[in-house]
Amino acid sequence: MVRPRRLDDFDYVGPNAYFVTACTFNRVRWFADDGCARGASAQLLRTSSDYGFDLVAYCFMPDHLHALVAGVRADADFRKFTAMFKQRSAFDHAAKRKGRLWQEGYLEHIVRSDEKLEHIIAYIVANPVRAGLCDGLGKYPYLGSSCYTLEQIQEMIQMNTAREPWRP
Repeated sequence: MVRPRRLDDFDYVGPNAYFVTACTFNRVRWFADDGCARGASAQLLRTSSDYGFDLVAYCFMPDHLHALVAGVRADADFRKFTAMFKQRSAFDHAAKRKGRLWQEGYLEHIVRSDEKLEHIIAYIVANPVRAGLCDGLGKYPYLGSSCYTLEQIQEMIQMNTAREPWRP
């Protein structure tokens, strides 16, 4: 697989927000395993803190991750953060299981100032409901935020998503 290109005229450093999707290698359903999903989640939370990012919302689907991250420091480097998260989680995975965790690369959407974060959060946390993995927000164990409680996310979504749903 060819890695998706990054924007040449954007440095990916500083207080920017990104919607990111990373897929497992060969779309293996690694995150259907509780230990694997929780281990990767712990690495995501650790790495976001280490690299100066708020983890606004995330969801580990069986074969991919969706996350909305926002730089909170001037030196918050999205490319370094993403590379380190994938490295840390892959190392943790390899220590416990056989098989490669991540496919090469990832897709990112740089969130523009006119986009409402609440709509992106709603898209992320409703993903398991749309996929039939659970029957309601908050009933899926592999999603969360470093900024908000699940109750706050649900309230935010109810108050701010009356219009057309966001799509990446």
